[in-house]
Amino acid sequence: MYHILIVDDEEMIRALVRKYAEFEGHRVTEAGDGMEAVRICRREQFDIIIMDVMMPELDGFSACSEIRKFSQTPIIMLSARGEEYDKINGFQLGVDDYVVKPFSPKELMLRIAAVMNRTGRSREEEKPRNEVITFDGGGLRADITARLVYIDGQRVEMSPKEYDLFFYMLKNRNIALSREKLICEVWGYDFYGDARTLDTHIKLLRKSLGRYSYYIATLRGVGYRFEAEN
Repeated sequence: MYHILIVDDEEMIRALVRKYAEFEGHRVTEAGDGMEAVRICRREQFDIIIMDVMMPELDGFSACSEIRKFSQTPIIMLSARGEEYDKINGFQLGVDDYVVKPFSPKELMLRIAAVMNRTGRSREEEKPRNEVITFDGGGLRADITARLVYIDGQRVEMSPKEYDLFFYMLKNRNIALSREKLICEVWGYDFYGDARTLDTHIKLLRKSLGRYSYYIATLRGVGYRFEAEN
């Protein structure tokens, strides 16, 4: 579900939107004016913002303009005025939708879903950036996104569990990982084997890493740690 910021100087409006949003499983944060909304958005991320236009301290249009300087979070504007000029002004500022007061809370929930579906598709269409980690000047290269490992330019073939174990240790490098933690995270909480399964895969992983096997340090009585500075 979504984390929603509701910005309105009317407490009853905020309570009404919160009631319907939480009923649908969303998490809600409230702000009573535009300045508070900008401050909150600078320190916290939201999936969508519901913003009133007419507010003290800083109106909704000005708050939207400030938020757009550092965030592209979808914004739905609420206003008692339905003039075309206001809507055009809001859309030019980067507002995603415009709802005129009085409004139906159910309709607002549907508009939230529509905006999130639309912006979500846009994000999915963007080509994901590969997460690549290299060590020893590129001698050891791990493409986590593509699940590929290269040693001195040569691709290394591993078993699925070796990849899982290796990438988990990479993401948690320089952290002491107990045997129990590794088994739970890599094999799952319902795994009925024992620590020897992990130790066997560590041996296989070290063999696959060849001259870079020393990156995997054994912590006696504890577990293992991937020690490296990239």
